[in-house]
Amino acid sequence: MDRALNSDPVITAHTEGRFQRWRICIGFWLLGLCNNFAYVVMLSAAHDILQKQESQNATTPTPAPNGTNIEIRNNSNRFDCNPVSTAAVLLADILPTLIIKFTAPFYIHKVPYGFRVLVCFFTAVVSFLMVSFSSTVLMSITGVVFASISSGLGELSFLSLSVFFSRDVLSGWGSGTGAAGVAGAFLYSAFTQAGLTPQVTLWIMLVVPVILVVSYFFLLVFPPSFPQWRRHNGGHSYFRTANSRERRPLIEEESDTDEDSEPSQEEQEDHHIGTLTFTDQIYVFKGLLKFIIPLSVVYFAEYFINQGLLELLYFPDSPLSHAEQYRWYQTIYQIGVFVSRTSLVCFKIRKIFLMSLLQCVNAVVLGFAVYYQFLHYPWVVFIIVLYEGLLGGAAYVNTFYFIHEETAEREREFAMAAASVGDSLGIALSTAVSFPVHQYFCSL
Repeated sequence: MDRALNSDPVITAHTEGRFQRWRICIGFWLLGLCNNFAYVVMLSAAHDILQKQESQNATTPTPAPNGTNIEIRNNSNRFDCNPVSTAAVLLADILPTLIIKFTAPFYIHKVPYGFRVLVCFFTAVVSFLMVSFSSTVLMSITGVVFASISSGLGELSFLSLSVFFSRDVLSGWGSGTGAAGVAGAFLYSAFTQAGLTPQVTLWIMLVVPVILVVSYFFLLVFPPSFPQWRRHNGGHSYFRTANSRERRPLIEEESDTDEDSEPSQEEQEDHHIGTLTFTDQIYVFKGLLKFIIPLSVVYFAEYFINQGLLELLYFPDSPLSHAEQYRWYQTIYQIGVFVSRTSLVCFKIRKIFLMSLLQCVNAVVLGFAVYYQFLHYPWVVFIIVLYEGLLGGAAYVNTFYFIHEETAEREREFAMAAASVGDSLGIALSTAVSFPVHQYFCSL
């Protein structure tokens, strides 16, 4: 595609060409898939990670007639609890991400995108290796922390990156992150049930960070001025849209009715594409709260269910073991997330607060189900968990779609990065609640 040498064109649906548009969307789909993959696998493996290492202290080896040891679990609790809640894994998986998302939007634009992607690659590789070779809970949790760093930095960076392209890439990104859930949870469940050890399964999944690097550097098509390896000095917006259509800014500007004081064209352009000051960023962040708070509530209820309640919904009469039930809860939930995050190409939902309310209802219902044990079949929980995933995925992808639509170009890159804290904040808060809930039920 021909470009003028001195121009800095916007990559839009009008200038890309059909093949290039699909190439970029596929690239973002793969980035979403690979970026969230390690995070999902660590949550799916949470039960196995804890059971493997804690069982050494929670069981008594008894000699069998053939000379081998039989593991007798020291657990008479009706919920078949792990000595440590899977929320411990969730805490290690979300706290580094939360710290990155809270702080990085204010300085991350100074780090070139190419370096960010390489950091994501190396931390993901380290996470898989550390967890696979771990011999203690501490080593496993450290590996999970590296997965969190990779996922958090990647999500923040790729959401910011989306503003350089047409908004169609958000559909690819959202669908890819949803697919990561399905692929990560399903493949881990399938491999382990097929007889592979968790360690071998994690070794196989090392191919995923490699796909992320290849997708970024070889599938995406960047404009000539894109600061791939150099520090960005031009603020938080590189391009104008093809029709220069201005979105409603989150920073409300005072209008000047004095015709004599009308700014020059150069001043208007500087205002439009200039660097956001720290004060500007704070104002933008305040404007984003109408998106961040409902998204946080959705994910608070969602992960309170996933990591606080699902482990306690154990059906001993099922042909599936406790670990298998937990893994399939996670897999079915991720299927719901994938379907709803892909739905952006079909319809949009503006009322995120409604989805947050419905998700809270799910949490209350399943909380009563754990306490009163009125659910007797795991397939009932499968249906509820599928619905839970549909709500969570729809809330995520629609939040970022409307942020992209309703922010001014000058603010958009920062806004996309800053709003990414919403889901992580909700997950972190849910972890604080999951710990005491787990301890209470395990004491019954």
